[in-house]
Amino acid sequence: MDINLLVKLTSRAWALDILAHLHRGVPGRQATLLAATGAGRTAFGASLQHLMALGLVARNPGHGHPLRPEFILTAEGKAAAAKADAVLRAAEVSAAGLLRKSWTVPVLALAARPQRFSGFKAELGAITDRALSTSLQRLEAQDWVAREIDLSDRVPFPVYRAVNAGGQISRVVGLVA
Repeated sequence: MDINLLVKLTSRAWALDILAHLHRGVPGRQATLLAATGAGRTAFGASLQHLMALGLVARNPGHGHPLRPEFILTAEGKAAAAKADAVLRAAEVSAAGLLRKSWTVPVLALAARPQRFSGFKAELGAITDRALSTSLQRLEAQDWVAREIDLSDRVPFPVYRAVNAGGQISRVVGLVA
């Protein structure tokens, strides 16, 4: 999985949860997935449509009523679902909500190696300074990212790296450059 797909995938709150539940064998009907994830109908529907647009989930052809379709993972979706399941299993249950924030997983994936703020910005192109700063603060408060001051240059600068559950999540994602 590359960083661009990861950013697109995590831009919807319930996308990882939907993929993970399909991977675990939860029936692909909307009602069962909705109950399994605990999402609201509107956010769930937007996330499901987003996954279909990315080509990770599709309607099961020839199955079910048109108003109650069943959804299945595509070939590409099976690989993404396995990663989504591993990411959710790596997170503590109490902090799973943090994974639903847009930039959490991409920032953790890049923090596998020590990274400067400008390094995150360069890799994540579309992220704003405020969104990146907020994400790093949340991850630091959860103890998923460590902030250290690098004194090797004339001007000291902060460096961020994934630790604890954040490090485990970043290893699970295993970005391809």
